[in-house]
Amino acid sequence: MNLQPTTSNLPSRLKVCGLTKPDQIQELIAMKTDFLGFIFYEKSPRYVLNHLSLEEISTINHQGKVGVFVNEKVEIIVKIVQHADLNFVQLHGDESNDFIAELRQKLNPEVGIIKVIRIGSNTAENQNKITQIPDLKPITYYLFDTDSKAFGGTGKQFDWNILNEFEIPLPYFLSGGISEENIGNIDTLKQQPFALDINSKFETEPGNKNIDSIKKFKTLYQQNK
Repeated sequence: MNLQPTTSNLPSRLKVCGLTKPDQIQELIAMKTDFLGFIFYEKSPRYVLNHLSLEEISTINHQGKVGVFVNEKVEIIVKIVQHADLNFVQLHGDESNDFIAELRQKLNPEVGIIKVIRIGSNTAENQNKITQIPDLKPITYYLFDTDSKAFGGTGKQFDWNILNEFEIPLPYFLSGGISEENIGNIDTLKQQPFALDINSKFETEPGNKNIDSIKKFKTLYQQNK
């Protein structure tokens, strides 16, 4: 798999999450989008299985297909990964270290694991999450997102300065309200993200992406790199 990290200083890439429409997916592939995110959380307005079957997802020719799961059972995750031919599993819930270790054992070794750390407004709670970040071999990347009851997709930015207060042990995705307006602020991060993760700020409605807006953002981001 050519998207596995070899160093924590890799150039940033782009992930578009919450995809539901085949034509938009193909446009993003043509744009050389690095990661395509599919949400397998039934309570999400971007729940992909309301729009695409596992077989349809499996036929998408891309090496960065990410399945997003929230507190799902290991067996169900493994089954979906196999049937949809996913390259990465993104754990967006409250999955324990033991859960991640078990999942790693049951997944194909070529499938990467992205563990989400949700950052909220409670300083003490954030510090607890940060200090307990595991340096586990099963995890390929971290992803920092804005905390919410909906487990993401808020369009709101958390305080990125929090990430400058500690050393992140793995390459990470930056998510949560990223837009054209705040793209320049990424330079304030001491440890630059491996990839940016965009979603609701680039939609006309949940699951319906504004491709022109994504193209413009991608151009702006490349100019700022």
